[in-house]
Amino acid sequence: MANYYSDHPEIGFYLNHPLMARIVELKEKGFADAKEFDYAPVDLGDAIENYKQILDITGDVAANIIAPNAEDVDLEGPHLENGRMIYASKTFENIDATRKAGLWGVSMPRRYGGLNLPNAVFSMLSEVISAADAGFQNIWSLQSCIDTLYEFGSEEQRQKYIPRVCAGESMSMDLTEPDAGSDLQRVMLKATFDEKENCWRLNGVKRFITNGDSDIHLVLARSEEGTKDGRGLSMFIYDKRNGGVDVRHIEHKLGIHGSPTCELTYKNARAELCGSTRLGLIKYVMALMNGARLGIAAQSVGVEQEAYNEALAYAKERQQFGEKIINFPAVYDMLSRMKAKLDAGRSLLYETAAYVDVYKCLEDIERGGLRGGEQGSGGRKLTPEEKQEMKMYQRLADAFTPLAKGMNSEYANQNAYDAISVHGGSGFIMEYKSQRLFRDARIFSIYEGTTQLQVVAAIRYISNGTMLNNIKEMLAELKNAQLPTLNSQLLERIERLIPVYEEALNHAKGLDNQDAFDFLARRLYDITAELVMSLLIIRDAAKAPELFCKSANVYVRMAEEDILGKAAYIKAFRAEDLESFRAAEPETEEDGE
Repeated sequence: MANYYSDHPEIGFYLNHPLMARIVELKEKGFADAKEFDYAPVDLGDAIENYKQILDITGDVAANIIAPNAEDVDLEGPHLENGRMIYASKTFENIDATRKAGLWGVSMPRRYGGLNLPNAVFSMLSEVISAADAGFQNIWSLQSCIDTLYEFGSEEQRQKYIPRVCAGESMSMDLTEPDAGSDLQRVMLKATFDEKENCWRLNGVKRFITNGDSDIHLVLARSEEGTKDGRGLSMFIYDKRNGGVDVRHIEHKLGIHGSPTCELTYKNARAELCGSTRLGLIKYVMALMNGARLGIAAQSVGVEQEAYNEALAYAKERQQFGEKIINFPAVYDMLSRMKAKLDAGRSLLYETAAYVDVYKCLEDIERGGLRGGEQGSGGRKLTPEEKQEMKMYQRLADAFTPLAKGMNSEYANQNAYDAISVHGGSGFIMEYKSQRLFRDARIFSIYEGTTQLQVVAAIRYISNGTMLNNIKEMLAELKNAQLPTLNSQLLERIERLIPVYEEALNHAKGLDNQDAFDFLARRLYDITAELVMSLLIIRDAAKAPELFCKSANVYVRMAEEDILGKAAYIKAFRAEDLESFRAAEPETEEDGE
């Protein structure tokens, strides 16, 4: 029987990540839960076995329920009835199956009914479910919104809402509006305090809300009258049970049809403040978005895998000119690149997830439940060494997250495109899965921050030398690891590219022109990410050559080709060259009026 986890041992490889022992140690807090919960692990080995069992269950559900339902869900999609969103019928089957398998609230502490899984394992679950149906992954993975409520809500709110998500209730994050997409400072949905009822009331419209008719919403709204920027925004919890929010419209989309994208009208809807006023965008949405971006990276890797699977299977069967097309150089070149992008992108995903886990676990230990001014359990003061560790991994997570989201979302699009190319004319026919993967993948590089916005998020870590130093440190670690011959040769090739990268970066900064630097930023971003992924896949190939040796060889050659070309472009660029690229004269203030 198919299993989307065990059929791909590359996923399980990352349970042996160098930071996994530290993550488990921090997440389990001395394995104290074993005294109270019979399903809690008693040591590191037990924890890893638990993760494997959960992943195996998820792989079974994904392969044998979610994947077979995906075509029907794509064709039917959600629909609107009396102001309510109704899922496609097979989506209800998927939700029921994941509930029965205990796959909700998985990141939450066991005292609330969760499984206390680290982010790295949650990302693996997301990848597996996305490979089966990326649209359903959206519905399922939005349970991670509860992390923000757990982190910033009061203990009363945690007790009220977290067990419901652990039992399978759905969530959404209601951020964007008709006039506030990427620029969330323009959010105008109004929040006013109702003195009589001792609650907040929300009024306005939200647009492009994924899973918008969910059970529990986190809502960004303007609580400070007279403000127009991010400092007037706060985060609120809206409970669907209280009413006051209707679905006005469900978007008809190119892909991810099973994932409802809704326009919502808030009419005096009762809500609770989450955390403190004025911090909604500045602090809480940033935490929410970072988690969502890593979720999209996992979603992207799942589709990268499935697109490769579809292309490989077709190439093995399809014959032309008396030979299987997999034997044609043009085809196996395409397949090898698809696999290399998949393996390198996955390595970047789990490297980033590990960084997030370490700093989030330390942060949770430091808070120890001291949220909303209430004393929790298990808290303690961090040692100076732990504080330094937390800061280091937070910086790494902040630097790597936009790389993981941006590159994997682009790779998902490229792999889905190439899967159709391998299929030839058949790939353009709706009966083949590759067309659905292609349609689904297109949104990945758009929502939760376009790739261009990921460049904006990453570029300060590139321009200030943080990523260059990280790359040099990764290189030094690998050089000291006494790698096998092939890996050493690949490492030498990457080592020769680092001065090329440094020269290109210095040239871009030396132009002393912000517009020119911003114009070149995407190329610097790509080079940075390709160097990082090359080093990661070389490291993985040294540990598991049977899984990654071919991909490491292919990826390093791809990176070399791309980096040299982009570096040459940057070093030949002059600030005055910008004028050649302007599509039209910039608008004047009068034109804008």
